[in-house]
Amino acid sequence: MPDTPDQKSHHIVLFDSDCPLCTFQMKTLTWLDWLDRVRFVPIASERASRIAPGLSREDLMEAIHCVTPDGTIHRGARAIRFLGLRMPLLVPVALFLWLPGVIWIAEKFYQFVSRNRLFFSRIFGCQGACAIMPQRERDQETPADSTRESSV
Repeated sequence: MPDTPDQKSHHIVLFDSDCPLCTFQMKTLTWLDWLDRVRFVPIASERASRIAPGLSREDLMEAIHCVTPDGTIHRGARAIRFLGLRMPLLVPVALFLWLPGVIWIAEKFYQFVSRNRLFFSRIFGCQGACAIMPQRERDQETPADSTRESSV
């Protein structure tokens, strides 16, 4: 059952806002979401448990999750593939992920990066990049919601 009007018409991405790498990726996705089809909600938000009540905190910490308006949940590399088909610049990546066997490899790679994301955040300097890269403002989001709920 949808939590908000956004959830009825937008895909909701649940992500770890305490992870600099995850936050950087979500900020990037806000700029790639030209069609304004996605909303980003930190898993620390109380909304996350209402949006995906069947997912435990541990599940949410392991990977990003994309919840569609009909309640379907895509996880990890499959979430990237799903979102990629909805963002014009990511369509080639999404199509590549549909090639036989590629999603299996992508899931293994995603799991490795996810388990080591704080290490990769330090290596790639995501902390500093996150401070520099602004979040794209959205018409439907108030500044308070953007900062609190979608600080991506």
